[in-house]
Amino acid sequence: MGTGYRDLAARLRDAIQQGEYAPDSTLPKQEELAEEYGVNVNTVRKAVGVLEAEGLVTPIRRRGTVVRARPAMKRLGADRYAKSKWKYGDRVAFIADREASGREWKHSDQTQTVSRIEADDEIAEALGVDIGSPVYERARLVKDAGRPTHTLASYYRPEDVEGTRLVDDTPGPAGRGGGFLVLTLQGLEPDTINETVCSRMPTPDEIEMLELLAGEPVMVLRRRTFTADGRVVEFARGVHAASRFSWSYTFKIPD
Repeated sequence: MGTGYRDLAARLRDAIQQGEYAPDSTLPKQEELAEEYGVNVNTVRKAVGVLEAEGLVTPIRRRGTVVRARPAMKRLGADRYAKSKWKYGDRVAFIADREASGREWKHSDQTQTVSRIEADDEIAEALGVDIGSPVYERARLVKDAGRPTHTLASYYRPEDVEGTRLVDDTPGPAGRGGGFLVLTLQGLEPDTINETVCSRMPTPDEIEMLELLAGEPVMVLRRRTFTADGRVVEFARGVHAASRFSWSYTFKIPD
């Protein structure tokens, strides 16, 4: 078998995927790997660099090269917003993801702050208001077993949510059925959702808030929620730790 760095990367990759090196475990020191595989340290260094680029391992100060945990939670597509969950049940979107992934949850996994802010250009365009107009921001941080998974900030026109649970910062969803049921009771039942997703590297604040490992990207979500007559009743921006979700979609193929 070849002893180039790509060959070594392939062998280490197989060892990780077969469980020889468990998630959150530390790889042997580079000198030890060089001796074990009969290569020089420079070859090991390059091979580990390949695995870092693939997102399989990450260097952590004082620990060494750590095997990353693979995505453990599904982030559902349209199914997470099914009315059967929030209108006729008590399952908001993040809970639907947990249940689909076989993971435990509690309402306090979601915390939020609620503020009245001035709309920036993106919020203003989405909600159809003037830049600088007052809007409510409901900024959530969601955790799984104590570890942050994502942030999500929703924006509303004051006249749509004033005096409702959506402007209450009590931990957890905005009551039974969450925000979508609140909007429904306001005569603004969500009917259609548009989501756009892209990836980028995180800001320093996002690294700290989401407890991201070195080199981990984030998935950025933008969501618009419409009533049946086309009125936007919520605009949301979310930042998700890329390694903590697998994005899952099931849909009928259009004609």
